[in-house]
Amino acid sequence: MKLGIDIGGTFTDFVLFDNNSNQLYFAKTLTTYPDPTVGIFNGVKELEDKFGFPVKDMEGIVHGTTLVTNAVIERKGAKTAFITTKGFEDVLEIGREMRYDIYDIFLTMPKPLVPRNLRMGVSERVDIEGNVITPLDEGTLESLATTLKNSGIEAVGVCLLNSFANTSHEKALGEYLSENVPDMYYSLSSEIMPEIREYERSSATAMNAYVQPITDKYLKDFETQLRKQGFEGNINIMISSGKLTTIDGARKSPIHLLESGPAGGAMAGVFFGKHLQEENLLCFDMGGTTAKACVIYEGKPEITNHFEAGRVKRFKKGSGLPVRIPVIDLIEIGAGGGSIARVNNIGLLTVGPDSASSTPGPACYNLGGEDPTVTDADLVLGYLNADYFLGGEMKLSVQAARKAIETKLAKPMGISIEEAAMGVHRIVNENMANAARVHVLEKGMDPRHFNMIGFGGAGPVHSFGVAKLLNTKRLIIPVGAGVTSAIGFLVSPVASEKIHSHISELETLDWKEVNRFLSDMEDDGYEFLSQSGIAKKDATVQRVVEMRYYGQGHEITIDLPEGQLSEKDITEIQERFIKEYEFRYNRSIEGMRMEMVTWRVVVQGPIPEMNVEQFSTGVGGDESYKGTRKVYFEETGYIDCPVYNRYALKPDEKFDGPAIIEETESTTVIGINTTIQVDSDKNILIDLHQ
Repeated sequence: MKLGIDIGGTFTDFVLFDNNSNQLYFAKTLTTYPDPTVGIFNGVKELEDKFGFPVKDMEGIVHGTTLVTNAVIERKGAKTAFITTKGFEDVLEIGREMRYDIYDIFLTMPKPLVPRNLRMGVSERVDIEGNVITPLDEGTLESLATTLKNSGIEAVGVCLLNSFANTSHEKALGEYLSENVPDMYYSLSSEIMPEIREYERSSATAMNAYVQPITDKYLKDFETQLRKQGFEGNINIMISSGKLTTIDGARKSPIHLLESGPAGGAMAGVFFGKHLQEENLLCFDMGGTTAKACVIYEGKPEITNHFEAGRVKRFKKGSGLPVRIPVIDLIEIGAGGGSIARVNNIGLLTVGPDSASSTPGPACYNLGGEDPTVTDADLVLGYLNADYFLGGEMKLSVQAARKAIETKLAKPMGISIEEAAMGVHRIVNENMANAARVHVLEKGMDPRHFNMIGFGGAGPVHSFGVAKLLNTKRLIIPVGAGVTSAIGFLVSPVASEKIHSHISELETLDWKEVNRFLSDMEDDGYEFLSQSGIAKKDATVQRVVEMRYYGQGHEITIDLPEGQLSEKDITEIQERFIKEYEFRYNRSIEGMRMEMVTWRVVVQGPIPEMNVEQFSTGVGGDESYKGTRKVYFEETGYIDCPVYNRYALKPDEKFDGPAIIEETESTTVIGINTTIQVDSDKNILIDLHQ
């Protein structure tokens, strides 16, 4: 048995796969603050109580968490120092010297994680080719260590100029700190992000140090509690690229956990797309706090190395702290089930981005929340069953939801409660559809050519509205839609990615040097996989390089030819670059020299197979039709809408919308002019007649 655990802002999701019976089992609990492990072990106990699966019998656990993201956003990391080459102490403050909004006269830039008084310089200098210009002044290291001790520093980030080209000074500094200040955490840029661009490398290194103490403690406590309960299997952690790392790898480089939960959703999209024979999908994931969308193209999610954390303005590029780590390319929309709706200063209805989270939660939770949220609106419209939320384990209050909407929205705007609730629902759908549309168009693709897969706790409630706005032909609601990201954890491979910046024109590359460092990166990857019991013969290797036309400031990624590289591969590399460049920009530049910049090697274990015979363990009887209830649709107003029990739906069953389909972890809302079919794996396929 293998267990996936996904901690979200509102709920913690659990998916257990039993390889003996080929069945999936689901659980969902409220995320607990300030200690999320309480919610984790509440869910683990629920799995044992409901299904008889104690944690000691599980072979492996895969975990994803929002801990790192929240620590950066809320500025609740460790007291951190930053050491760099003397004269470069202000790199974190200066940044790119760019304004992310040139017309905002009250512009606020992201505040560095390390204040100026804790940013220190050491005398040393290495040039861009790795030649030592000024040796490291080891005589100053003792006073530096003393300053760190006296300042109560918990972690330190070390990022020396051009250390990606020569790591000797950083390693010497790291070794000195580990020997003389052993209780302090330290992060070296040559290990965290060994590539060009000083500001991005400094930002990533400082961030890794900032979150490392709290992440290390959290993961250590998590592992200790599991071992105490008799768990003896492997623990893997989901990282932002859609791959898995070991718990030790996550403790060393927690920055790679920034987008671990959403990455699970994308990998689940790949899994379901493969089973449904859908190579091109738009994944729509909506939880309690945020919604996200990503593209699966030709069976793979797109990976980007441009990511920002802790944005001052959530949807403004450049307003956050840059982190050049491999991340599945997602667009985030500040709308979830807990997003708060309000009337702004000019009398317009707005939703989010702030969320009621799980504490105090939406008004209908009856846990002290008084602000109307998206969940409250969905309940008033009849989309949710007040007596069947989380399968009936959590009762919702329609009265509390109506009161919050009436007091805070309907009365101030002079409209009915239902109109206000529908306004909230429509605004959320429009915001999400617009963001998803732009995300797809920016990649040079047409959203109308993609079918959509919707999941997350609130995703199936809103997927139909978003798909309709995007003119999507088919909407897919997978089994376990409410916990799909955790399913993605179980079908993701263990992998290692190594990075090396080596800048040279393609025509003048030293191929012997290139083959040497590519081979070293592969060997490091094989060694990492061996720690998870994966043999070299079972691993696959992907080698890519980031290239650009000479003189450009940014690169695009292409796959490298297999085997030893030499001059005979130049033509093929050129052709691959031109093809990718034309795909993205609809043009190429004839006769322009090409430059290789950063090389990446991913060594990956086998992709876990789940040969699922029965996708869900259902409740609620054998009858699929549960009756009708009053549901409000924009086109019709309130109507008597058929309600179905998802667990009792039979493969190949077919009927027309509108319909409400209920399951323990989520509810699917389907409007008019639709045909609904259940496939052989019990996924819901909705054809929209637009």
